[in-house]
Amino acid sequence: MSASTDPTHLSATALAALLAAREISSEELIRAHLSRIDALEPRLRAFTQVLRDEALAAARGLDEERRRGDVRGPLHGLPITVKESLDMAGMASTLGVASRRGHRATGDAEVIALLRRAGAVILGRTNVSQLLLYNEARNPLFGQTANPWSLEHSPGGSSGGEAAAIAAGMSPLGIGTDIGGSIRVPAHSCGIVGLKPTLDRWTNKGSNTALLGQEAIRAQVGPMARSARDVALVMSELDPASMAELDVRVPPLPLVEPASVEVARLRVGFYCDDGLVPPSTAVARAVVKAASALRARGATVVPFTPPGIPDAVYAYFAALSADGGATALSLLDGGEGTDIDVSLRSLRTMASLPSFARRATARVAGLAGERRLQRLLEVTGPKSVSEFWRTTHALREARAAIASAMRAEALDLLLCPPYATPALPHTASRDFVLAGSAAMLWNLTQFPAGVVPVTRVRAEETRRERPRDRLEKRAAEIDAKSDGLPVGVQVVGFPFSEHLVLAAMIAIEDELAGETDRPVTPVSPPSLAG
Repeated sequence: MSASTDPTHLSATALAALLAAREISSEELIRAHLSRIDALEPRLRAFTQVLRDEALAAARGLDEERRRGDVRGPLHGLPITVKESLDMAGMASTLGVASRRGHRATGDAEVIALLRRAGAVILGRTNVSQLLLYNEARNPLFGQTANPWSLEHSPGGSSGGEAAAIAAGMSPLGIGTDIGGSIRVPAHSCGIVGLKPTLDRWTNKGSNTALLGQEAIRAQVGPMARSARDVALVMSELDPASMAELDVRVPPLPLVEPASVEVARLRVGFYCDDGLVPPSTAVARAVVKAASALRARGATVVPFTPPGIPDAVYAYFAALSADGGATALSLLDGGEGTDIDVSLRSLRTMASLPSFARRATARVAGLAGERRLQRLLEVTGPKSVSEFWRTTHALREARAAIASAMRAEALDLLLCPPYATPALPHTASRDFVLAGSAAMLWNLTQFPAGVVPVTRVRAEETRRERPRDRLEKRAAEIDAKSDGLPVGVQVVGFPFSEHLVLAAMIAIEDELAGETDRPVTPVSPPSLAG
């Protein structure tokens, strides 16, 4: 191996070039990442399974193919990790609950089958939040994943194991899923890149959920990596046109190459506050900084806030809670507290409240000045069929209104926060769900959205002035512990405009390259040394 740099510190694009030049073998690459896993995994706990023997055997086979000149493409021989919720033949996707341990998949999720076909090597499976329902990566089966930037913080969720593994150099590429920021919030929290494509732009066959049958808002599979170019590499190799042959939900539209986009011709809107939870100072600064980066690349950048965000986000919660939580809670073992993560206990409590008790609790919250909590209590809970249909109609109307407003301003893209704060301390996601509104909006609209790392929290940005209620006081507590943590920015486009989203993300990366406060991965803080 002639590579002068530790291969676990290189981008997937750089590794693909080394493989193509035969300066490194796939087996050497897999062994380097396995050594990195051995060194860091005991403290990070990012993995639910490390597929050591399988990965080495696959790498040796792919090296032999390369020696014969039989190369499948740029993913040939590259390591990749996948979220535990994606089917792999003979393995259980538990979602962090014991009741699913015996549910063994009979085949691979289609996206995993396509990765194998492209020559990628599956290194392992990564940790999730229990039932994939909160912005952390912790559950009673596999424990708590730590953020490589700070072991006292969460990597986000529910694809938090993926983000931690990539940020720490244990994997160059990953596949997650996203129903309310589950790719984008971990990317923001760990200083990496993640993309939630347009709904069904990539196949979702074999992706498991705790909300089986819930179709108003669906999760979407998507890629994660350390750079936007690496994400673009995976998107181009797992082309949606070929996916359409495996999944009738995927339209057979090829991905336009991001390199063909003239960033200087883009018109981009930006906003910092969506009207629900005011962003941390560092989060707002990152949006402004990303906007300046695109201006420097010639793009036209203007202030723009989509209409009706609070109402749309409350409709999101109304839709996901329409069964009163019964479907998700049925997966938990006997309802015992020891089997339910602390961040889900409020869900169980709310689900058990009769309607009159929920209304009374909402009124009390309103009288106490907790207006956002009042509204959340009012919209959640079981619904009749007609109520659910009205909620679904509200979601569709919100999507149309936002699209119309963007078109009226001739916008191609939007810049906004991915989350109200930087990474959460462990267990801080409890009763803090509205902080994820900035990401949830783009699930309910089904627009593509990616996150790119921009900066890190400065010491003077850890203070939140005059928090008004419990929600903002929680945000202030989170901000106070955020010094030095990474901050990302969300880039959003119209459906099927992934090429524009990726082009803007690449432009932001290139413009900010070399800046001292930009997050640099893989992360090796002193707490992980030795």
